[in-house]
Amino acid sequence: MPQPYAISEYHNVDQVYAKLNALVSQPLRHIKPEKMREFLGYFDTKCQRSKALTDEAKKLIPGGVQHNLAFNYPFPIAIEKTDGAHLWDADGNRYIDFLQAGGPTLLGSNYAPVREKVIEMLQTCGPVTGLFYEYELKLAQLIHRLMPNIEMFRMLGSGTEGVMAAIRAARAFTKKKYVIKVGGAYHGWSDSMVYGLHIPGTGRLEATGIPGGASASTGEFFPNSLGALKAQLMLNRLRGGTAAVIVEPLGPESGTRPVPFDFNQKVRELCDEFGALLIFDEVVTGFRVGLGGAQGYFGVRPDLTVFGKCITGGYPMAGGVGGRAEVIQRFAAGIGGIGERAYIGGTLSANPLSCVAGYYSILEMERTNAPVLAGQAGDRLTRGLQAIIEKYSLPFVAYNQGSIVHLETTGVMLLDLRNPIRLAKELKPRKHMMEEMGAAYMANGLVTLAGSRMYTSMADTDEVIDDALTRFESVLSTCA
Repeated sequence: MPQPYAISEYHNVDQVYAKLNALVSQPLRHIKPEKMREFLGYFDTKCQRSKALTDEAKKLIPGGVQHNLAFNYPFPIAIEKTDGAHLWDADGNRYIDFLQAGGPTLLGSNYAPVREKVIEMLQTCGPVTGLFYEYELKLAQLIHRLMPNIEMFRMLGSGTEGVMAAIRAARAFTKKKYVIKVGGAYHGWSDSMVYGLHIPGTGRLEATGIPGGASASTGEFFPNSLGALKAQLMLNRLRGGTAAVIVEPLGPESGTRPVPFDFNQKVRELCDEFGALLIFDEVVTGFRVGLGGAQGYFGVRPDLTVFGKCITGGYPMAGGVGGRAEVIQRFAAGIGGIGERAYIGGTLSANPLSCVAGYYSILEMERTNAPVLAGQAGDRLTRGLQAIIEKYSLPFVAYNQGSIVHLETTGVMLLDLRNPIRLAKELKPRKHMMEEMGAAYMANGLVTLAGSRMYTSMADTDEVIDDALTRFESVLSTCA
């Protein structure tokens, strides 16, 4: 039977960009100052323990938190409890959770049937042994069944590690060194991928502490510019060739810059023409778009697929890379070799805890049809946000790819170096407004990703979404 997918209708990319460009071309539509003061007052009066904890943490932890997603304005919130669609902070405040840990908890947070399987395993085997464990095989078999393109699979510790390994395998297999990414895409924080990060055309702008040679073989092209990609492939052919092109299949930053439906197929054709491997970064889309991944939805066969987040349903050490057997064979474990093996490691990779959590999480996603249910919640949320935007004649833009929902109020992610004057002038104020929007949402009981992206889960019932929309309207109405 064909896999069901979370995206009920693929958006009209031209219409989305027309709205986004209109948003960027006009002045910011801020929350009214008196309302913003009221929203910020929530943190002073209702989040005192969170502030005390994170202030104390700053003495030992850079910035006071360990994870980029936790840097919220005006200060980080300390979370103590999670359940399904909700979070509770250290002060007892409840929030609707549209962060979902950055995307992996498609079943909802702290999903009991998976938690019980993990506890059962901990009572016998323990979280790590350093030796082979049956669920390494069971997880690989399950992924292969759902995504036949994954002929072989190697578990790792994160999406960043998966990207590192995929690039290393591509170079070992093709005997070529150049790698091309889409400007603005996020593929983790490895040395070679901190290039053209978040904002297209910026190259090494974010590469503090990274030697120039680490990204000397990395190139970027502007989103959706197939002509620019072909030009780079032609140039690289003169310099020895391109090992791989790596893409987020929905577009950079989880579809913040969406791609036309046929974009990935055209990239596949260019890779075939120039003898490069195609890498799909499915850290977010793997299982969230559907159990067949974005590759199944688009009907495109990548040579390599990077996994992260969703592969363990929110449990730690979530990452890996799979694909064509002849390429993945480069990762054969063992000591020594004759120079053909791409060296990777990871003492905690494929540990019993991660593999059991991943196996049962994916089985539960299949049993419950979680990707489609989460996608339906994303559709309902997006329709409601669009209605609010129209009601108050706001220039904001809401669209979704199933359970990945975008609410653009500032358009900061659309800035790039093709208009450097606008970028220099507007980046900081648009970024600050996005931070303010995130704070206003949180003050109204909504946790989002940077105030502009949301992930829905199976736990987001119609009642949860309708509650969320009432809260969103309390914020968005103050921008009218």
